[in-house]
Amino acid sequence: MKDDRILLGHGSGGSLSHRLIREIFYPFFQNPILQKQDDSAVLGRLEGEVVFTTDSYVVEPIFFPGGDIGKLAVCGTVNDLAMLGARARFLSAGFILEEGLPVGHLKMILESMRQAAAEAQVLIVTGDTKVVPHGAADKIFINTAGIGVRRPGLALDGANARSGDAIIINGNIAEHGIAVMASREGLELNVSLCSDVAPLNMLVAELLDRIPDIHVMRDPTRGGLATTLNEIADQSQVGIRIYEKDLPLVAEVRGVCEILGLDPLYVANEGKFLIFCRQQQVEDILVVMHNHIYGKDARVIGRVTDQPRGKVVMETILGGQRMIDMLTGEQLPRIC
Repeated sequence: MKDDRILLGHGSGGSLSHRLIREIFYPFFQNPILQKQDDSAVLGRLEGEVVFTTDSYVVEPIFFPGGDIGKLAVCGTVNDLAMLGARARFLSAGFILEEGLPVGHLKMILESMRQAAAEAQVLIVTGDTKVVPHGAADKIFINTAGIGVRRPGLALDGANARSGDAIIINGNIAEHGIAVMASREGLELNVSLCSDVAPLNMLVAELLDRIPDIHVMRDPTRGGLATTLNEIADQSQVGIRIYEKDLPLVAEVRGVCEILGLDPLYVANEGKFLIFCRQQQVEDILVVMHNHIYGKDARVIGRVTDQPRGKVVMETILGGQRMIDMLTGEQLPRIC
């Protein structure tokens, strides 16, 4: 394709659209299902319970340390399926492109999606592309939907947390939101901050092969750790107690949060997930996680209690207690 920028004609449905799809999109996403070039994908029979999710991505900037909007779109959708114990099989990808977007930038994003999909062992089998006039969008928006399959009998559910459960997280919090914000604002920092965006489905599959009766899994994305814990406390009607001394937070992220007046508990993550499990399962779970690249920093950060129902409390380093509410408003807009 000779054009170096996206034109309105690329969304017309005519020859320019076909060239865009054939020459730009297909080389990155080639697979037998997509190559049929039909308006829908025939997936065949799926064995097990079918799990479906959808999400949209509008992050600004579209490129940030550790990733870009394309990697974010694939990983976010794969991870949503994984949190219910489903192995991602198929994705769709819909693109809203702003007139004037450099084709080179689009290719970089598609390559990130290709790499993320390959790591997650998922196929992008159908999609759609629209082009809007300059100023009607912000470079590129992506919508993805995902289909996964889980074996019958898994009972992962946000309402399944039980009093006495341990709460585990697979690594450091707040890295994604702070990396995106620093890149967006052009902050000149003496530290290297990178998003944690990553596909978690292989780690989750390994865990569930060993310990299939985990109670809850959830990835704390928008709204951060605090909001996700509040959601689970409300769904399960339990209390949740976390310990500030045990929260995994690297010094660089803590420092930026302190300078900018941000609470890392409410900052988004894209490669982290929470596990609620029985106390006697903790050691086995940590063994599996510590042997995986996306779980090597896993640790216990809290426990489930009977009271106060639907509430989250943090024991502070100073020995006090702090009520952790759900996020109100928006600390950092457009981080996913």
